[in-house]
Amino acid sequence: MELNFDEEQLKSGERLFRAPIDFVKGAVSLDTLPPPDRPEIAFAGRSNVGKSSLINALTWRKNLARTSGTPGRTQELNYFNMGATIDLPLYVVDLPGYGYAKIERKKVQAWTRLVKTYLQGRSNLRRVMLLIDSRHGLKETDKEIMAMLDEAAVNYQLVLTKFDKLKVSDREAALDKVREQAKKFIACHPVIIGTSSDKNVGLKELRAEIRTIAE
Repeated sequence: MELNFDEEQLKSGERLFRAPIDFVKGAVSLDTLPPPDRPEIAFAGRSNVGKSSLINALTWRKNLARTSGTPGRTQELNYFNMGATIDLPLYVVDLPGYGYAKIERKKVQAWTRLVKTYLQGRSNLRRVMLLIDSRHGLKETDKEIMAMLDEAAVNYQLVLTKFDKLKVSDREAALDKVREQAKKFIACHPVIIGTSSDKNVGLKELRAEIRTIAE
């Protein structure tokens, strides 16, 4: 399957992400989450996959989501509220990165439990955007998260990052490889989106996809 948005859908996605967006809170436990009173789209991925950069690029902001050279720096479920001015309230949730190796093991286990419990129990979570480095494809840690999402019956969609780092001639092959790897994961959405935060590749399509999910 491929994305097939018309011009109005692309513009609607742009309007959503150009609307005011505010940081709500960084939740460190389930009892500190905001009320589940609007749709949520969560962004997940390895700690060095470019998640914060992608969120910033989608919203045309430089510092909305924190970026860091230190893997595992984001330790909370960071909530952003958007879309209220166009009558489409939506939470975007930046989840802690996984696969970090330099963080104390007890903290890793605590954050992992928090994220798993959130994913399994958040009734208003519409979809998880699972970010994968396009240069490397699915790593074992990615597959572990996908298996957990399958088990929890959480709908998720793969988004390839750093697409500009691949030769144009290699991009379709990278998509095909990940598509083939993802076939056995039952809750994985069949459409995979290739993106680049630096070169604006795939961003308008991803905005339109999120707008469609949130409606």
